[in-house]
Amino acid sequence: MRVLLSVPIHVSGKDRKDRGFDEETRTLVVNAHGALISLAAAVIAGQQITVANEATQQTRDCRVVYLGSSASGKIQMGIEFVKPSPKFWQIDFPPDDWVAPEN
Repeated sequence: MRVLLSVPIHVSGKDRKDRGFDEETRTLVVNAHGALISLAAAVIAGQQITVANEATQQTRDCRVVYLGSSASGKIQMGIEFVKPSPKFWQIDFPPDDWVAPEN
């Protein structure tokens, strides 16, 4: 389940030219497996980055799994946790078999 949630994060790693970067940004959408974020650093799909949740100061290694459109000099990208971290965003997600009631 995806949740529209803006969480302040700090992202670090190497760009596609192998130069280190550190960037403050926010999540656009989160789920138990990762997030959709917007980043100015030029990265490639499959590479590993580190994400720090500014509210909790927890960090997790993540993998870039999707590169989307570019807007205002930033690229939207999907990231997933290298190791499962369903509590990283500090929200409770419904179970996988949860079904929303029909009206």
